[in-house]
Order: sequence, then structure tokens, then C-alpha cells
Amino acid sequence: MDFESIKKAFANEDMWGLLTSLDLYGCSHEKITSKEYLEKYLIEVCDVIGAKRYGDPVVVKFGENEKVTGYSVTQLIETSLVSGHFADNSNAAYLDIFSCAPYDPVKVVEYSKKFFEANDEIINVIYRK
Repeated sequence: MDFESIKKAFANEDMWGLLTSLDLYGCSHEKITSKEYLEKYLIEVCDVIGAKRYGDPVVVKFGENEKVTGYSVTQLIETSLVSGHFADNSNAAYLDIFSCAPYDPVKVVEYSKKFFEANDEIINVIYRK
């Protein structure tokens, strides 16, 4: 899947939206446990996909179970939502970028992996009709 084919699918009206689901492993513990870093990520990833943010980022830490304790984040965008959860114990990030405007998922993956200093990733890109 390349960005040109994504833009064509949107232009031909056979796609309503695009979801990139990205799991990152071996992330920087300092970054995934910092509210300020996560807010910065949400703002900047919206620039990467060319999305207009709607309101401020929401970054909340919770979880009684050590396996899942960490920050959950959301950023509303005019064309949908960026969301994620960051697991302190495993230094993993689970991100979802959904938009009904075209964007390049490769750029999102490259930016996110670099931002969080991740060692490995699992990527799923889904067309929504």
C-alpha cells in the first residue's frame, strides 16, 4: 500500500477512512512515561498526517494491574481520532490513527518509531468503507 493508491481510493469515493494500528516495542521508558512527551507526540503526529486538531490532547495515567499501568491518550481531529495506550511495565506503545482524510501510514510509522525510540513494531493498515 502506497500513499498514491490511498489518495486514489479516497478520490474514487470507495474509501471512507483509513486506520493505522501500530504496536511499538522496546520504547524509551522515559518518553512513554512522560505526560509532556506524550502531549508533544499527539500534537506532532497530527502535523505528520496533516490533520487539524480539535481541542487539546488528553493524557491520563491509570491502571491497578502492573501489566497495563500507563498512560492512555486521545487527540480528536477534525477527521476523526488519534489514540493510544502506553504500558510502563513492558515499554510498549499501542497506537491507532484513524482519519476519513487520506494520510501516509508509512510516515506515521517512521515518525512514531523514531519518536519513541522503538526497537520493533507490528503494523496493521485497514481501509474503512
